[in-house]
Amino acid sequence: MGSMKRIWLWAPLLLFGAVVVVMASNLSGQGPRKPVSALVGKPVPRFSLPSISPDPAQPGLGSATFNQGSPRLLNIFASWCVPCIAEAPQLLKLARAGVQIDAIAVRDRPQDVARFLRRHGNPYQRIGSDPASQVLLALGSSGVPESYVIDGRGIIRFHHIGDIREDDIPEILEAVRAASR
Repeated sequence: MGSMKRIWLWAPLLLFGAVVVVMASNLSGQGPRKPVSALVGKPVPRFSLPSISPDPAQPGLGSATFNQGSPRLLNIFASWCVPCIAEAPQLLKLARAGVQIDAIAVRDRPQDVARFLRRHGNPYQRIGSDPASQVLLALGSSGVPESYVIDGRGIIRFHHIGDIREDDIPEILEAVRAASR
């Protein structure tokens, strides 16, 4: 009977340890990172967002942008998002590689977006403001940052969840190339 009591005393600690191991493997990139989006292969939802860019010449963003014949990367970000800061250098590299990148700023203020772009660079051709997360939800996004490769006919071809890391760049470049075929 005494050994059973000891097992019950240690069970919560062992359960907690198992949860920590599972969570740590997912955070370290060892666990699954890319579930399949239900919108891949479907048209981008219809939307029209006003500009939130500090540059008055930089337009807002609408779904019609993605029907202009060439693939584009749509990046969902926010100035208050720490992983968005981490992915900023990779977005600049993608833009230098010729990828056309547009953005949706989620639950953000113009002055905060301006500060973010000054500090981390502006790889975007258009930036739309989604203050109530309506487009974010229509895309089935789980949060920021997320990115979508959309072909020139407005069809979502690739979905990247989380921040874009250095080792994700080849996969995204390939998705953009494939979307142009």
